Amino acid sequence: MTIRITTLPSGLRVATDTMAQVETASVGVYVGAGTRHESPALNGAAHMLEHMAFKGTATRDAKAIAEEIEAVGAFMNAHTGREQTAYYVKCLKEDTGLALDILSDVYLRSVYDPAEFERERGVILQELGQVEDTPDDVIFDRFHETAYPGQALGRPVLGDANTIRTMARDAAIAWRKSAYAPSNTIVVAAGRLDADKFDADVAKLFGAWTGDAKLVEEPARYAGGEFRDDGDLEQAHLVLGFPGVGLADPDYWPVQVLATILGGGMSSRLFQEIRERRGLAYSVSAHAASYMDGGVFDIYTGTGEAEMAELIPALVSELRGAFAVPSDAEIRRAKAQMKAGLLMSLESTNARMDALGSNLLVYGRDVTPEEVSRKVEGVVADDLVRVARRILTGKPTLAAMGPLGKLESLAKIAERLAA
Repeated sequence: MTIRITTLPSGLRVATDTMAQVETASVGVYVGAGTRHESPALNGAAHMLEHMAFKGTATRDAKAIAEEIEAVGAFMNAHTGREQTAYYVKCLKEDTGLALDILSDVYLRSVYDPAEFERERGVILQELGQVEDTPDDVIFDRFHETAYPGQALGRPVLGDANTIRTMARDAAIAWRKSAYAPSNTIVVAAGRLDADKFDADVAKLFGAWTGDAKLVEEPARYAGGEFRDDGDLEQAHLVLGFPGVGLADPDYWPVQVLATILGGGMSSRLFQEIRERRGLAYSVSAHAASYMDGGVFDIYTGTGEAEMAELIPALVSELRGAFAVPSDAEIRRAKAQMKAGLLMSLESTNARMDALGSNLLVYGRDVTPEEVSRKVEGVVADDLVRVARRILTGKPTLAAMGPLGKLESLAKIAERLAA
């Protein structure tokens, strides 16, 4: 890999990852602003404005943006998270300049037409309705709201129906101006490209942009607790979680390995015990989500009402089993999964663009695959026992939806964990 990072006088960073063996490129603009930087009244603004960026600029309307991108067979999209928002184009190598030009247009010169804003308000309300009809998606929003109550980090990325209906266009635009600035923006490209030309094009298109970010970011305050919704569903969906670790925490990689051992694939402990041996659930998995200053470690499963009484004790038993030293075979298998996933992703221009942009926002530098592999390989059995005790003895959070008549209380689950 040939990675180059430069900084414009405005503070805007430009990063390229040249891949001579491919015929395509991915170009993105990443900003360190998302849901956790919103006020309660503007919950969902980051996502709304991400949508609105494609609805017309000073020089292109929404149709022209779509037609120019698709006329060269390219693909344009964006995603909003709790701490970052990204806009990106995947294109053929010869269309990198066009991709960058259109990205700069939607990022810097979107007009947020009032009529389009109202129309998009309705579209996002439809999106919210679709999510509410998908319990294995919405359950994670309920989990975060319970783990981080009354704070931006716990609020849903999409907002809720009330905030979307009442959000004022001018207030949303003002929020964007305070959150988007050169100093917390990365323009990044990965693939077959001319790094010198890309840097020059970024300087031409973004060089006049100035300003300072005025982000409001309250510290993460994990609280834990319980959410239950005895809804009319065929299956019960539940997430059981604990306070996790931040992105810069020394235990970040041991926690990731632990999550893989417990629920990272078909050979994981939870999958083998809950699904394969007992047949209690179709899906069961473990995840470790980290933010700048905190995180969550959670287990998701979906099961029938009749199976719930057996599932919870079995699930807790597997979690308690993490306090014992794992086998060498388990550790090797988890490390192999993680390293293989990393190395396979290096074949994707999108994955390499995303890694470079996100790492610059989080760490201020590139994080090489070799460095990640060393950190994963450096995890030993004692680390896994230590982080299991650190994570799984924390205050639990439970979010559950569906037929919950046989689901134990959180207090009973906590008692099992502490037994």
